[in-house]
Amino acid sequence: MPSTAPTNGSPAEDVAVRSARLPRDQRRAQLLDAANEIFTTRGYHAAAMDDIAAAAGISKPVLYQHFDSKLGLYLALLDQACDALVEVVRDGLDSTDHNADRVVAAMGAFFDFVSSTSGEFRFVFESDLTGDGGVQERLWQVNNDVADLIAAVIAEDTRLPPEHSKLLAISMVGLAQVGARYWVSDRSAAIGLEQAKALVSTLAWRGISGFPLHEPRERG
Repeated sequence: MPSTAPTNGSPAEDVAVRSARLPRDQRRAQLLDAANEIFTTRGYHAAAMDDIAAAAGISKPVLYQHFDSKLGLYLALLDQACDALVEVVRDGLDSTDHNADRVVAAMGAFFDFVSSTSGEFRFVFESDLTGDGGVQERLWQVNNDVADLIAAVIAEDTRLPPEHSKLLAISMVGLAQVGARYWVSDRSAAIGLEQAKALVSTLAWRGISGFPLHEPRERG
């Protein structure tokens, strides 16, 4: 039976020794989970590295071994949230070849994202650090990446020029994002998740379905 050598230290030191045995990837995931909870409940400015370390059950020096600053930790979580949004939209678009269902999936992906218990959407849609250049760049990029996914489908199905498809896609992203943010912040409206997705998807579909596969010929 394996034995565990005593640490002869304080309880806090014992916790740090035990937690140090985690592989680096697992430790990073643990720290991100703890930081996610602190940032989403308190916001960036009210969060402290001491609080995050305590929530993770480790010492602050261990936290700094993985993230050199609070901003670096926040940006890592923002990257994670942005990747999650792009993935959920991509999965939705890839789930069907039917155009109307694609719109439902793309619009609904934003509502699924904000309804996730992880609270990741707050980093993308409700960041209190939008004045930071690194945050601005990431938020622009995730909107652009999602719009590119939708624009590719629009261009393929309508034969519209790329720049036209991109503008329509950006507009659909804005519709879905604002609608999802309103819905998640106003649950008292008693609109269920599926009903909210259906309402916004219907609006988007009735708009995008008005663009024909081929432009009609001009009358002579």
